[in-house]
Amino acid sequence: MARRGDVLELAVLGLLQDSPMHGYELRKRLNAMLGSFRAFNYGTLYPCLKMLLEKGWIRESDGEAAPPHALSGRRGRIVYQLTAEGKERFASLLAGSGSAAWEDEQFNVHFAFFSRTDAQTRLRILEGRRTRMQERLEKAREAAHRTRERRDRYTLELQRHAEESMEREVRWLDEVIDSERRRADEPRSGSPRTTPSESIQEGDS
Repeated sequence: MARRGDVLELAVLGLLQDSPMHGYELRKRLNAMLGSFRAFNYGTLYPCLKMLLEKGWIRESDGEAAPPHALSGRRGRIVYQLTAEGKERFASLLAGSGSAAWEDEQFNVHFAFFSRTDAQTRLRILEGRRTRMQERLEKAREAAHRTRERRDRYTLELQRHAEESMEREVRWLDEVIDSERRRADEPRSGSPRTTPSESIQEGDS
């Protein structure tokens, strides 16, 4: 399972690839794009930025004055930019499709950057996530069946809610996977595909 710091690293590099920004704007974008990051604060974000600076994946420069609602002091004026090495690092992280990419926060971040991920990697991550959710659903059903007689009705209702949430995600993943496969099967030339009926008519003419 990926550490939360690894998830934050991927998200920060991805956002900085869009445009340079300061720490306040980074945190705001993280909160807006990924609800799972609302628990992060400056005490978590800035150590991550420091690590990325030490690795040479980002650099800092003095940018515009901080907005009135930002933190006071010089830190609010530091703008972080992605380096060439940082772009390579981001591409490498995006290409990862192992089991860590199937977990909750890691999957959410990968999915947010799917437009920059190649089709095969997207499909591997989606199929892996579906496998993970199906495993969780089966375990939840087994646990509910074993303990049903010992649970009060509120606990049972909570279990039912959890199962339904996992079932919805599995159905959603099935739809996204089907969509990805259809896109992969589309003609790359952009010309319309000949239908079976059209082929028969051409053969008769």
